[in-house]
Amino acid sequence: MMKMMRVAVFVFLFLGVAAGAARAGWDPKDDEKAQQAVDYIKKNAPALDRFFVHAYGFAVFPDIYKGGLFLLGGAHGQGYVYELNTLVGESTVTQVNVGPQLGGQSFSEIIFFKSKADLDNFKKGNFELTAQATAILIKSGMATNTDYSNGVAVFALPKAGLMADLTVGGQKFSYRSR
Repeated sequence: MMKMMRVAVFVFLFLGVAAGAARAGWDPKDDEKAQQAVDYIKKNAPALDRFFVHAYGFAVFPDIYKGGLFLLGGAHGQGYVYELNTLVGESTVTQVNVGPQLGGQSFSEIIFFKSKADLDNFKKGNFELTAQATAILIKSGMATNTDYSNGVAVFALPKAGLMADLTVGGQKFSYRSR
């Protein structure tokens, strides 16, 4: 069992290094990818329209890939950051989970920031989601009465996969301006 845990930790560390490789400069195709991600969320979660209208900014992650085996799991994805509906940068999310789990899935995630101070905190790299502040799953056609919590509202839209877990973990975000 201990050997499998070591192998799993090694694999997740390797994937984290490979996924976190730096890119040189801003790719012009990122503007199109970012807009497609926003359009996908708007189309599949129309209940979030009020957040798009009133939020100071938001970070959208079109594809976060999550996997877990036995007691260790993780997730990673790349996204885009908007301020006053203008694309200003990109972000990555890395998640680590501990607890019983098995499977894999992909999902989209969007984080709305109520004020400039909330977005600025995110940009400084001072932003983490813990088990106590998890994303609310959105189902197609669902109306939501959710509001901001500590200046942020987080939503996840499942895309594909099957995963069973009962875990504790957190998400850490990075930010890079254009």
